[in-house]
This record gives sequence, structure tokens and C-alpha cells, in this order.
Amino acid sequence: MAHVESTRRIEISSLATRRSTLDSKQVLDRFLAGIERRAFVMARVATGSTEEALDIVQDAMLQLVQHYSGREEREWAPLFHRILQRRIYDWYRRTRVRNRWRHWFSREDEESGDPLENFPDPAMVDPAELNATDRTMAALKAAVAQLPLRQQQAFLLRTWEGMDVEETARAMGCSAGSVKTHYSRAVHTLRERLKDHWQ
Repeated sequence: MAHVESTRRIEISSLATRRSTLDSKQVLDRFLAGIERRAFVMARVATGSTEEALDIVQDAMLQLVQHYSGREEREWAPLFHRILQRRIYDWYRRTRVRNRWRHWFSREDEESGDPLENFPDPAMVDPAELNATDRTMAALKAAVAQLPLRQQQAFLLRTWEGMDVEETARAMGCSAGSVKTHYSRAVHTLRERLKDHWQ
């Protein structure tokens, strides 16, 4: 009888563990699905490249799953953004080295821009209004892309991701005071550069 009870407890425990693992996987999948688009936009603004941004975000997600999936859910966002920012730094370092060599071997300018971005949206209701909005958003995107990397990161994490100062500091690997300084400078610069769009 004791053996049967012990076996039943083991089976129930095993079932509970499998159910808990499945629930954790579903929660993690929901987290990644919810953060994927915003992370892609951040990486796209930082790199100016859709392909590079996709690689960076996928790598950051993979690293989170491999190393931190066992952590509590509330820890995932700061950890994910820390990984994402490191991947962006790595990309900047590699690009800087590549560009030095490219400068010596080639004087040709790289083509920029995505030709698909120039196609009109067939579902447009008010082309003039959408055009004005598109110009404003393009100006904002360009202005954010021109910010120094630390200011860009602080601005996007605080504004786009809605993180508080402490969470942003953990994601960026710096002090809360540095986050406040970078964010303040970013906002001041953006207001100055974009004042014609919001008058």
C-alpha cells in the first residue's frame, strides 16, 4: 500500500512538473511575441538595416531562452534588453572595423534605403494627412538614428519600452544617473531638431 501511494505521488509530481514546464514555455513564448516587434524597431533604428536588426533580435531572444528562461518572468524584460543592447554594441564595433577597411578599398557610396518603402499604401484614406505623418515619423526616425548610441538607447528604452530609470540602467549596464543624463540630452536634441514638425 505504501509503495502504491509513493508511486502515485511520484506520478502526480511528474505530471505537475510537466504541466509547470509547459506553462512556463507558454509564458515565455507570449513574452517573446510581445516584445519582438518593439525590439526589432529598436535594432532597426540602431543599425539602419532590416537584416542586421532581425539577426540581432533573434540572437538576443535565443540567448534569453538558453540562459535565462528559468528566471522569474519579471526579470525577463531587463535581461532581454541588456542582451539586445550588447548585441547592438557588438554590431557597432564590427561595423566600425569593417568601415575602416572599406574606406581604404572602395570609394563608392553604399546605396541606402529600401525601394519598397516608396510604394504607396493602397488603403490610404487621406493621402495628404498620411504624407505629413509619414514625413514627421521619418524625421523622428532619422533624428533618433543620429543620436549618439547611449542617448539613443536611453531614449528608446524609456520612451518606446516604457522602462523606468532603474530598469533602463540595468539594461544598459550603467548607473541611473547616466540614464537620466543620456535621456535628458536625447530629449533636448530631439526637441531642437524636430521643432518644425510640432509647431
